[in-house]
Amino acid sequence: MILALERRDHISEEEKRLLEQLPFRIRTFAAGEKLVVDSSRPTESCLVLNGFAARQQYVSEGKRQLTAVHIAGDFVDLHSMLLTVMDHSVVSLGDCIAAFVPHTSLQAIIAASPHLGRLLWLSTVIDAAIERNWVTCLGRRPSNTHLAHLICELYARLETVGLVRGQSFQLPVTQSDIADIVGLSVVHVNRMIQELRASGLIRWDRKMVTVLDIDRLHELADFDPTYLNLIREPR
Repeated sequence: MILALERRDHISEEEKRLLEQLPFRIRTFAAGEKLVVDSSRPTESCLVLNGFAARQQYVSEGKRQLTAVHIAGDFVDLHSMLLTVMDHSVVSLGDCIAAFVPHTSLQAIIAASPHLGRLLWLSTVIDAAIERNWVTCLGRRPSNTHLAHLICELYARLETVGLVRGQSFQLPVTQSDIADIVGLSVVHVNRMIQELRASGLIRWDRKMVTVLDIDRLHELADFDPTYLNLIREPR
């Protein structure tokens, strides 16, 4: 958690001490298992330590929409501190390790350190910014641009936490998962991936994505990372 918050702003030694004293429990999840269950009454917030997780909702006929992807260092449900009942679930994409921190302990931290409170609040603000961008992509971007934008976003976020190596990153998702993010059929997603490959923009081998030409991919995606708030500055 300290590393995740320090990506946004300097944290004092006293603030680090407060964070290190937080109680937590760690759980391991296999692909498809729920970290957070819809309709549950949360008393903890979940921090991804390793792997990927996705926020999901189902419509009545059983179709699924993934509305967020979380990476190592992300709290997936800080907003649950203010909710009585969860209106969505969070599911593991591939194997995932997560820590669960009691809401009462997080509330005590926020009361003791307004600065840490602002940094925690910032993480939910950034979640909302990402979701706004996803809605725009769903409604207004062509399918190839949308998929390129998703790859650019994940590359930028993973690079910030040191999970891009040699222009490559692990992405343990299925084409069905991608389809549920971008709102396309699996067949259409496969075709878009093949187009990006044929254009020399990416290599996608099983669970490894390599960006071959980041500038051209940014241009295709019309990608502006401002909404990710990746700059480290006083908050």
